[in-house]
Amino acid sequence: MKNVALHILFLARWYPNKEDPMFGLFVRRHAEAAALFQQVSVVYVHAVSKAESKFEVEVKQSAALKEYIVYYRKPENKGVIGKIISFQRFWKANIRAIKMVEADQPKVDLIHVHVLSRLGLLGWVLAFRRGIPFMITEHWSRYLPVNNGFNGFFRKGITRFVVKRAAGVTAVTKNLAQAMQAHGLNNKNYHILPNVVNMHLFKPGEEKPSSGKIQLVHLSCFEDKSKNISGLLRVLASLKEQAQNFECTLIGDGIDFESLKNYASDLGLCRQLRFTGLLEGEKLVDELAKADFMVMFSNYENMPVVILEAFACGLPVVATRVGGIPEMVNDQNGLLVSPKNEGEMLAAITWMMENYTNFNPAMLRAMVEDKYSLEAVGKLLHSWYTAAIKAP
Repeated sequence: MKNVALHILFLARWYPNKEDPMFGLFVRRHAEAAALFQQVSVVYVHAVSKAESKFEVEVKQSAALKEYIVYYRKPENKGVIGKIISFQRFWKANIRAIKMVEADQPKVDLIHVHVLSRLGLLGWVLAFRRGIPFMITEHWSRYLPVNNGFNGFFRKGITRFVVKRAAGVTAVTKNLAQAMQAHGLNNKNYHILPNVVNMHLFKPGEEKPSSGKIQLVHLSCFEDKSKNISGLLRVLASLKEQAQNFECTLIGDGIDFESLKNYASDLGLCRQLRFTGLLEGEKLVDELAKADFMVMFSNYENMPVVILEAFACGLPVVATRVGGIPEMVNDQNGLLVSPKNEGEMLAAITWMMENYTNFNPAMLRAMVEDKYSLEAVGKLLHSWYTAAIKAP
């Protein structure tokens, strides 16, 4: 670890928590990367249905990264009054955690907001009162034309206000940055902040087990609206009619998990598929190490870190030409197809089944390490923090 003289406060709207260890994991990876070069405190607030008290605080310390996670009880009222109470508790929980941060280490040099809009306003207020800069990183795909989710007069006004006053704004893809600017979210210092891959964890297996069948893998949050897993299942059903020598492992869990399992059964794919549920750490890497290539059929995306993790494990990728995916996938590491085009996806999978061995795992991994490792992203963040703090 380098000099930790700087103290960076992360205000995160998404972050892993006791209810969902995968939620906002990419934000935690950014915090871990930043903590290689300075002290980082993370504040995250999460609403829960059941809690012994109105606010419960969980504090975790790991090297130069300290996390302050506050759980607040959801109000029983589901109407407008409930929304107002929930917002008040959200705000109070953040303030409570921030006071804890400053009690532990009073000097904060820069505030880094992850995910707009309400935390952007809080970040600006805190930075203004303390006379320090604040930065914004956006991960949300709601700005993309396919979603059209950036609505509301007050939301737009507040977001434009805070974005303009930030020392810098980062997005995880060029595509997302351009979509934000098209909505009038203007700032003179826009940057692209790559997602992070733990290169020490995600790596090729020493020896790939032989099953006699080509192994496909899909990894997602099982939300069909964005990931289009139902479309992928239909493609695999068509593939089964022309080729029997494949298996596809589907990793993950989410709101559509059970319905998609049932749909796969209806399509007669029971022998060709494995649904593992949520996997983390070494168990996830072990499954990726067994695969020959990854397949993603998303309708929209930002920058799926699972694709980068596949590259780190030496796997080529077949994916759709949406969001930031074309910024990662090209003919050197995989194939791109049009979203929702099941014929194109079938042809691409068929081609990859015949040609995946032509991709060099070591080269695929090297493409990721130079740009997406903890160390590479940590250096990038450190340079931006330093420049923002030194700016007049």
